[in-house]
Formats: sequence, C-alpha cells, structure tokens
Amino acid sequence: MRILLIEDETSIANFIKEGLEEEGFAVDVASHGKLGLQMAIDFLDEYDVMLLDWMLPGLNGIEICRSVRKENKDIPIIFLTAKDTTDDAVFGLEAGANDYIRKPFAFEELLARIRVLIRSKNGETSVFRAGEIELNVESHRVMKGGKTIELTQKEFSLLEYLLRNKGKVSRRTRIIEKVWDIHFDYDNSVIDVYINFLRKKLDEPGKESFVETVRGVGYRINEEV
Repeated sequence: MRILLIEDETSIANFIKEGLEEEGFAVDVASHGKLGLQMAIDFLDEYDVMLLDWMLPGLNGIEICRSVRKENKDIPIIFLTAKDTTDDAVFGLEAGANDYIRKPFAFEELLARIRVLIRSKNGETSVFRAGEIELNVESHRVMKGGKTIELTQKEFSLLEYLLRNKGKVSRRTRIIEKVWDIHFDYDNSVIDVYINFLRKKLDEPGKESFVETVRGVGYRINEEV
C-alpha cells in the first residue's frame, strides 16, 4: 500500500512517514503544495490514500483536494490540520475529503482511519483465512489453530499479500514491488529468505508447506494444509 503525504512541517512529516513505514506502508512526502499536487496528478493511480495538510506553501490543501477530485473520484483523502472548528471540518469534507483529523492527533487514530478507508475503497475484509491460518489486519495478529504466531512486520506483510491473492500465483516481481516497494531490477532472493521464515513458523513437520513454490513463477497459498 502506497500513501502520498503532503505536509510542510518536517517533524510531523517524519513522524507520520516513519510510523506508517513501520506498519508496512510505502510513503512519498511532498513539503510544498504545488509539488504535492503534481505528484498526486502524475502518479494518482499509484496511491491508495492521500494525507493532506490544509495550510501549505504554494497551494493550500483545499485547492489540492478539489484539483485531485477532478482527476480521481475514488482515492481516499484525509485532511490533517490545525484548523479545528466545525465549519473548517465541513468545508474540508465538502471540498472532497473523506475524513478530517485535527492536530495534534494520536498516530493510532490516523492508522485506524487509513485502514478503514482502504477497506471501504476496496470492499475488503480485515480478516484473511486459509486452512488453519487466520490473519487479522486490524489487530495485526496471526493465528494458527487458535494459537498466536509471532511474525515480524515484513513477514506479516508478505503473508498478508499472499493471503490477499489466495487462489492465485503471486509472482516474484509483484511481491518485491508490493511488499518491499522496489520497482526496478533487483536481486529478489530476499523473497526466498522470508518465505523460509514463514514456513518455519507456519508449517508442520512432515506435512506439505503452507506456501507452495511455483517454480519459475512465484508462490501460492496451499489451502489444503
């Protein structure tokens, strides 16, 4: 999942970017209104959510929001702003935003609202299941047969991607793009390393692996395990 953050306060931008990246998101930051709008228009199909400050140099958030809405009716937009009156919130929402968060805010609240908007946009559930495995995006928990399986952030993101594509082969090129946010020719042997990490934590000795290898192509969830 990729997020565009348009925020001119460096400390706030760094705080949000670091927090979201720890949660597995890729984050692009623009600190100027005109640059932010240009990135939004040029790469609109790449972004799953846009986080937008109201008061920006060059072009304010309301103008950006209205311009983006003319190009894309679906991308979720969240205002992050110190403007805190009810009239301000209504004005921002009427400009095309999906949500409005007043500064200062708790990162956990921002994260929850982002996930709600992504689920609503994609018509997705927050729980994915295959065999005895259950992954809950909201609680960031993986269960197997009722027992919690401890995964690192990258292991969790990889398993989430595989489960989202259950029933299909997840190609190595798509995995490296979506889980590692790498969009160029790259030694993707790191995927094999993390697949092995998952197998060690999810597989039962003597049984077929929960993650099947499709040679020369990628990986697929084995729902029979």
